[in-house]
Amino acid sequence: MSVGLISLDHLLIAFIPVILVAWIYFRWSLDTAEVGVAVVRMTAQLLLIGYVLAWLFEQQHTAVLGLVMLIMALASTWISLRKVKQARTHLFFKTLLVITLSSLFILGIVVAGVLSLNPAEHSRVVIPLAGMIFSSAMTAISLAAERYYSDCENGASHVTARDKAFGASLIPITNSMLAVGLVALPGMMTGQILSGVSPLLAVRYQIVVMCMIFGVAGLSSASFLHWVARDLITRKTNTRSSSD
Repeated sequence: MSVGLISLDHLLIAFIPVILVAWIYFRWSLDTAEVGVAVVRMTAQLLLIGYVLAWLFEQQHTAVLGLVMLIMALASTWISLRKVKQARTHLFFKTLLVITLSSLFILGIVVAGVLSLNPAEHSRVVIPLAGMIFSSAMTAISLAAERYYSDCENGASHVTARDKAFGASLIPITNSMLAVGLVALPGMMTGQILSGVSPLLAVRYQIVVMCMIFGVAGLSSASFLHWVARDLITRKTNTRSSSD
């Protein structure tokens, strides 16, 4: 039996916990406006993306799907480098290439290999999967970049900084893989079960999702760190040569 639609009045009940937390913010003299802005933005953005996705899912054009992928790639690249602002512009195009290639590679394996779908005809499936993949690549590179530059500034060698940064970038997804089914049921699996899908089928889809997230996180992080380390070594070598 699947869960029914949520009416507007029932949806408003979900905001009761938010109001309680906002009241605590107010009583403890914290920034209540920050909570208000976050809630309003969350609600507005989700309602807006609901309409956008409804329109996108009706489109059967490869060009529209390609445009969505491009927007995802550009946004995820820019956000992934927000912790290394001093090198953001220099690294942007290389990072964009890393995220795009690794994400499309993993997406291709899942869509064409596992699900055997035509991307243009199944945007309802492809776009959510692409969102998860690009987001995972973004998070992995963000963690890797922050850790790598921090260790290098503290005197670590490029190899040591690269290895530690790579491990750090995979901590979130590794923890998720260790905890899944024991500590928490992932959002996609929970959503499928609530919609009436058999738990056994939902589990298979979740395994695919976990594998693709781990794969894109590892590939994008490793490629990014390889290029960044090589670039820094080259620049330092050129600096020494010019000074000599």
